[in-house]
Amino acid sequence: MKTYAVKASDIERDWYLVDAQGQTLGRLASEVAKILRGKNKPIYSPHMDTGDHVIVINADQIVVTGHKMSDKMYYRHSTYPGGFRVTDLETLMQRHPTQAIYFAVRGMLPGNRLGRQMLGKLKIYAGDKHPHAAQKPKALEL
Repeated sequence: MKTYAVKASDIERDWYLVDAQGQTLGRLASEVAKILRGKNKPIYSPHMDTGDHVIVINADQIVVTGHKMSDKMYYRHSTYPGGFRVTDLETLMQRHPTQAIYFAVRGMLPGNRLGRQMLGKLKIYAGDKHPHAAQKPKALEL
């Protein structure tokens, strides 16, 4: 027996469509991250991007439990003095409804150039329309 080493020519990428309506943010993000990494495939290899493309629709209709809408904070800093900014989840969902899913999935992927490559295969839309009908995405029930 020899260990199977996946080659770039062996990777076949599929397209999946995920409806986020009524889904919990963290549980949705963990399933999407698993598909983006390719952990649902038998050819998974941690040093290669073996994952598939994921389209998330209805991102503005996600659900969180407890008081996370007002208690969960997103932090950023411009690197200038006084450039620290804090936004809660409720404000983020009103201004940019796709960003909550983006930040959640990004936190579950590797923090290197391979993770950025995986994140490029994620498409998030606030409504139920998307421009990827030509790829014939498979509907994924989570």
